[in-house]
Amino acid sequence: MSNYPRDEFDAVEENSARHGVHRSSMEVRSRSLLPLMVVGVAALCVGLLAFFILPKISNNTTPPPAAQTSATAPATTVAPTTEAPSPTPEATPTQQPTPTPTPTPASVVDKTVAVAVYNAAGISGLAAQYAGSITADGWTVSQQANWAGQPQPASVIFYNGITQKANAEALSKLLNIPTLVDTAELGIPLAVVLGPGA
Repeated sequence: MSNYPRDEFDAVEENSARHGVHRSSMEVRSRSLLPLMVVGVAALCVGLLAFFILPKISNNTTPPPAAQTSATAPATTVAPTTEAPSPTPEATPTQQPTPTPTPTPASVVDKTVAVAVYNAAGISGLAAQYAGSITADGWTVSQQANWAGQPQPASVIFYNGITQKANAEALSKLLNIPTLVDTAELGIPLAVVLGPGA
């Protein structure tokens, strides 16, 4: 036991969070969120003000420049003329013959181009039935098979390039298939894909 006299540091409460004189309190102070909320609401108000009100203030309605120049320009009067101007020989239009359009490669139907017929409807013998209609019209059918591509919502005619567009339109009229798609992905000039409802 020590022989030193007791002082103020010897009287420590039992439930105190302090453990020694040199240490700070271990209690955590809860910070108030009120200042942070006030700053957030103020920033929101400033943002709304800038978004809604400032564009209306900055859009000044000024009269168009044509109205300003007409107001400042001196008024001039034009005296009406009693005689109508006579037409000059250069003003009369000359009749030029219209050239007859020559057929472009896109407007020529070539039935020697091979047509592939694919069944995407899942009905047995459908491709052979349509291939018979195509060959009866004078076309050449190169292939009849089931469609292995993406499912089609309806029947479609695929053609490769502008030179095959007239052929695709002729097949469209023959088979009553209105959907035509220009694509080079199939690698063949003409393909008839028979979808549901064919």
